[in-house]
Amino acid sequence: MRCLPIPREKETIAMIRKISAAFAGGAVGGLVDSINIWAMGKIGISDLIGLAMKPEFNAPWLYQRMVWGGLWMLLLLLPLWNERYLLRGALFSLLPSAMMLFMVLPSMGKGMLGLGFGAVTPLVVVGLNLIYGMAASFWYCTAICAGKRLREIG
Repeated sequence: MRCLPIPREKETIAMIRKISAAFAGGAVGGLVDSINIWAMGKIGISDLIGLAMKPEFNAPWLYQRMVWGGLWMLLLLLPLWNERYLLRGALFSLLPSAMMLFMVLPSMGKGMLGLGFGAVTPLVVVGLNLIYGMAASFWYCTAICAGKRLREIG
């Protein structure tokens, strides 16, 4: 079975690689974020800082967060701050933070900024999402750079 010819094959393959790396990076970042918020509740940090958000670690909860994490980090495809990958991840993480604080948490009945979970909720959301964004951007940058090195070798 022969593959159909792809117009502009090199550019197409490079774009597929970038999309895959951005989504995978976001999913990995979502996993890191999920483990962080779950661990905070499990080991007592949430109680210590007055945060009532203590999610149960289960597959549906994790799956949803990883998929949304992957979708949000498609922002890494934008050609902004390419040389400063941690800054890119941190800045792009502010968009899902805003969505959580101004849409998701209020729709859960926890009020604007999710203050129904505690006064520190906005800081926790933004802080953990900064880690998520930097982890996602690190993954993306590593995957893209590794792909370039492999093409140079091969």
